[in-house]
Amino acid sequence: MAGRPEPELLARRGLEALVVPFAGLPAITAERLEGYAALPVYNLHHNAAPTAELALALLLAASKRLTPIERRFRAGDWSDRGRGDQALRLEGRRALVLGYGAVGRRVARACAGLGMQVSAIARRARHEDRRVQGPEALADLLPQTDALLLCLPATPRTTGLIGAAELAALPPQAILVNVARGPIVDERALYAALREGHLFGAGLDVWWRYPESRERSGEMLLPSELPFHELENVVLSPHRAGHVQDNEERRSRDLASLLRSLCAGEEPESRVDLSEGY
Repeated sequence: MAGRPEPELLARRGLEALVVPFAGLPAITAERLEGYAALPVYNLHHNAAPTAELALALLLAASKRLTPIERRFRAGDWSDRGRGDQALRLEGRRALVLGYGAVGRRVARACAGLGMQVSAIARRARHEDRRVQGPEALADLLPQTDALLLCLPATPRTTGLIGAAELAALPPQAILVNVARGPIVDERALYAALREGHLFGAGLDVWWRYPESRERSGEMLLPSELPFHELENVVLSPHRAGHVQDNEERRSRDLASLLRSLCAGEEPESRVDLSEGY
């Protein structure tokens, strides 16, 4: 089990499979696996539920401008009381979930539970569910989307997927939520759309700039070279969606379940398609 295996590990005789102990496939791991196309690679989705939960929390907080109103109210300011311009109704609006894996499916169900009309984009259309379409449908769906929720992996194909043209195609006052990876969205285009008011708001748990290592996460570092933190229509979160109190217990259970399947000669659902990068 290794998320970023050293070349010496991959070259070890008798290696039958590689388990990445989290969702996704780091770019360095994909690079090191280029000479091992026959090696089965699996990852874990133990944090899918909490990630989906935070996506929903960000959507709700952005749609109700919860953080700036809460900050003012802490100071005794009641001026937001009764202001309809500070909140969007989600019921009856249209949600588009990009990425229909373990996280995206949960997000889609949650949005449907709020009374939203839900569509999704997966790597392939699903004929058994007309709501789930392939990537070619993105351009047609964006103008119909009031809430765009990003739950897809970072790959060379998805980097920059949502740029200025895609953001402009969204209806005015749409909301964007990203619990995937920052570079899937064009940083400058998103900032401009939020600053200029084309988007009602955004909820962001992933960014374009990080501390050099997790051990240095206590250092002060803004998550973008642009002042997203100055915009009242953005809810900021420091890449914490998948981390909850029982995270390691859930990881261990998912790993044990995967290993049991392999020992029984079964093929776990979480095998990585190396040609797709996830």
